[in-house]
Amino acid sequence: MSLAREVSFDVDERIFEEGGEADHFWIIHSGSVALDVRVPGRRPAVVEMLRPGQLLGWSWFVPPHRWHLGAEAGSLVRAWEFDAAVVREMCERDPELRNELCSYVSGVLARRLRAARVRLLDLYAPHGAGEVP
Repeated sequence: MSLAREVSFDVDERIFEEGGEADHFWIIHSGSVALDVRVPGRRPAVVEMLRPGQLLGWSWFVPPHRWHLGAEAGSLVRAWEFDAAVVREMCERDPELRNELCSYVSGVLARRLRAARVRLLDLYAPHGAGEVP
């Protein structure tokens, strides 16, 4: 937390865009953030809403460090912001920290991918197409 700085985002403020450089990440302190994916010919589809205590941004940890989704504040958001390059540098010096972050971020990544798949199936697949027998 010594590396964190408190930031805020206004309602409807874009925090980052899909494909942009992932150079920061945040832990949400208050408010909500919508994660979305671009859909050609439509508005971005919201795939998940993040709440206090959750990690906003994992793409900073995985090369090529580009956002895989977009993010927009759903309400007034207060968060702790971290400089990704500094944290990656710390991970290079401390393998235990790197392993802990790798485990944590991979869990977040798995939950986000599952949530995005379910949400996109809800939005665009024929009824029942996403059900698992």
